[in-house]
Amino acid sequence: MRPLRSLAALAALAVLPALAACGGGSADDAAGKGTVVVRIPDPGNSGVLARGKKDGSLDKALAAVHAKVVWTGSAGPFAPAAQAMNADQLDIATGSITSGITSLAQSPGFAFFTATDPDPVGEGILVRDGSGIDSVADLVGRKVAVNKGGTGEYLLLKALAKAGIPAGKVERVYLRPDQTAAVLNAGQVDAWAVWSTYAVAEIGAGKARFVADGAAIGSDNYSLNAVRKGFADAHPEVVKALYGYLHERSAEERRDPAAYLNVFTDAGPTAVTGRAREVQIGFTAKGGTVDPIGPEDIRRFEEVARFYAEQQVTPGKVDIAAHLLDVEKLS
Repeated sequence: MRPLRSLAALAALAVLPALAACGGGSADDAAGKGTVVVRIPDPGNSGVLARGKKDGSLDKALAAVHAKVVWTGSAGPFAPAAQAMNADQLDIATGSITSGITSLAQSPGFAFFTATDPDPVGEGILVRDGSGIDSVADLVGRKVAVNKGGTGEYLLLKALAKAGIPAGKVERVYLRPDQTAAVLNAGQVDAWAVWSTYAVAEIGAGKARFVADGAAIGSDNYSLNAVRKGFADAHPEVVKALYGYLHERSAEERRDPAAYLNVFTDAGPTAVTGRAREVQIGFTAKGGTVDPIGPEDIRRFEEVARFYAEQQVTPGKVDIAAHLLDVEKLS
């Protein structure tokens, strides 16, 4: 079984209105005849793609299969990225299996081609220091912020189920992750089910801690890479080359997390500094790599789909296996 990690290299990706500039044209447009364009959301300031963008290594890897990246949109939740792939405005995106399941329930035009094992330390139930919440049982009668149908809702429901607490004993407050920190710090919610992208700043600031992390919860919340089905059908060699790059570089990132932080700038709102930087390095060092999807992964995906159906997050059990690619067999 692969070593565990959070895919800090690839934050959950979304699409901003800038996608409209790409239109819905062929993936061969804009790069010249014979060159395949791969549309990927901009990676921001940290991670494998950010470093690959800066040092040219990703361009070099894709040039070997006559492809190049067009960066578009920016980091955010998976659901908008899934919609953009369905509309032929995006070719590659990253998200959790949990948000993937809810997106797969809505006429998907994408498939998953890599998996990164659940994050044991960087996701969980976050509470403010001094909140008086010391266990999952202490959440009874409280308000917990979650992103609907995604990682947050899954983590909360999974934690409650493991503790034998009916889901109705805790009030779920549906919020966008980028809006939640202020709400938590203002005391308008008592806890936040969240992942490392947002947890690092709060923990690093010394304001919050996990009352239960991914390992304690027993999370099966994999991070996955998705590809637009039309793109995978037309350019399997590009998908395979991208996988190879992500696999190799994510292993390097685990060995040297600091080299993949603050790739473009070490100041400003996108930089991870001070104690938060130490927290992020610690999370990433306990991680794993971007790998092919194997039989054990699929079994665990199915467990998440079954759990979501049981918890009525989805109207029925989503057929995950129908939307998976064996990247090692692509050519």
